[in-house]
Amino acid sequence: MRFMGDQSISSLLLGTGVQLLCMSFISIACALLGFLSPANRGGLLTATLLLFVLMGVPAGYGASRTFKSLRGVEWRALTLLTATAYPAAIFVVFTLLNLALWSHGSTGAVPAGTFVALLAMWFCVSLPLVFVGAFLGFKRPLPAPPTRTNEIPRQIPPQGWFLGRAVTMAVGGVLPFGAVFIELFFIMTSVWLQRFYYVFGFLALVLLILIITCAEISIVMCYFQLCAEDYHWWWRAFLTSGSSGLYLFGYSIMYFHSQLEIDGFVPTLMYFTYMAVFSTLFFLVTGTIGFYSCQKFVWAIYAAIKVD
Repeated sequence: MRFMGDQSISSLLLGTGVQLLCMSFISIACALLGFLSPANRGGLLTATLLLFVLMGVPAGYGASRTFKSLRGVEWRALTLLTATAYPAAIFVVFTLLNLALWSHGSTGAVPAGTFVALLAMWFCVSLPLVFVGAFLGFKRPLPAPPTRTNEIPRQIPPQGWFLGRAVTMAVGGVLPFGAVFIELFFIMTSVWLQRFYYVFGFLALVLLILIITCAEISIVMCYFQLCAEDYHWWWRAFLTSGSSGLYLFGYSIMYFHSQLEIDGFVPTLMYFTYMAVFSTLFFLVTGTIGFYSCQKFVWAIYAAIKVD
C-alpha cells in the first residue's frame, strides 16, 4: 500500500470530505422528516452551518485515520489544519464578497455580529470537536495490512493514453454528474429563482445513487490502473470521481447564460462565488467517496492473494 504524495494534504481533503458528507446526510434526513422547512431559508442555512460545525468529530476521525495509515507523525499539526483550512478559505472568500456588497450599499450584506458568531462557533465548537475526533482516530489501532510492501518501489511500465489522469478524470466525472444532473437543475432553480424545493425524498434517493455511482466508477478506473501495473492509485481514486465538481461548475456557467437574467458586476460575482464554493464542496464529497471505495477494493483484492 505504497503512497505517493503529501500525507497532510490528502488527509485534510478526506477529513473535510467526510465532514461535508455527514453534514449532507443529516441535513437531508432532517428535511425529509420535516424538521427543516424549505420555506424558511434562513433556518435551513442556519441548521446546515450548525451541522457542519458539529460534524467536526467525523472530520478529525477520518483525517487522523488516513494520516496514521500513511505513517504520518505530526498529528497535532494535521488536526489543526483539518479544523481550520476549509473554514478559513470559505471565511476569507465570503468576507471579500461581503465587503463588495457593503461597498455597493447592498441590503444582502451580512452584519458584523453574524461574523463574530460564526467565528465563535468555529473556534469554540468546531475546533475542539475536530481534536476529539482526531484523538479517537489515533488511539484506535490500524488493521494489519493484507500484504507486505516492498521497500524498493517497482518500476511502472509505460501507460496508454487512455489511462492518463486527464482521460480518467474526464470519464470518471461525467457519470456522477449525470446522476445528479436533473435534480441539480431543480435545486439551482430553487436557490436562484426563488422557488421552493420540497421533494427531499427524491433528493435522498439521488444522493444514494450518487454514492453508488462514485464508488463504481472509481473502482473500475482503479482496477484498470492496477491491471496496467500502476500502483499510484491514491490520488487518482480521489480525482476520478471528484472531477465531477468541474462538470458542475461548467454547468453553472451554462445555467447562468440560459436561465438567469443577472446584470451588474456584484450580482455576477456573487453567483459565480457561490457556485465555485458549491463545486468545491461537491468535489470534496465525491472525491472522498471514490477514495474510500477504492481503498476498500484494493484492500479486499490484495487480501485475497495467496502467496505460497
